[in-house]
Amino acid sequence: MYIKLFLRLTLAIGFLSAIADRFGMWSQEKSAWGNWDNFLEYTQLLNPWFPDAVINPIAIAVTIAELLLAIFLIIGFKTTFVAKLSGVILLTFALAMTISTGIKAPLDYSVFTAAAAAFGLSLIKEKFFEIDTLIHTEKQ
Repeated sequence: MYIKLFLRLTLAIGFLSAIADRFGMWSQEKSAWGNWDNFLEYTQLLNPWFPDAVINPIAIAVTIAELLLAIFLIIGFKTTFVAKLSGVILLTFALAMTISTGIKAPLDYSVFTAAAAAFGLSLIKEKFFEIDTLIHTEKQ
């Protein structure tokens, strides 16, 4: 049960850390992007087939998705579905990184590992400190 909570929290914190980075909340020495403009450049690098006009909307959508996934993972809302969706997003990101920049970056940043952790989380059926437990109890 503690493993499930650990997986939920670490995945959520990973999403929140990435969001904080793109808004300059980490120091420049510890930052991957450091600001929104650098994040947009990286988004363009990973999505070269999209026109420049849609890069900002894609970056906004991904940021909102990561924020919602993080919140839902923390509170344990629809954990199985959210974990699968997190795995899909992380795997998509890892594959885009691999295609655009090579295999080293997604391996160094453990993006494949995070995707695997998310998919693994989706397989744990026991509920532990999850709002889903309260929702399920109210329906009975």
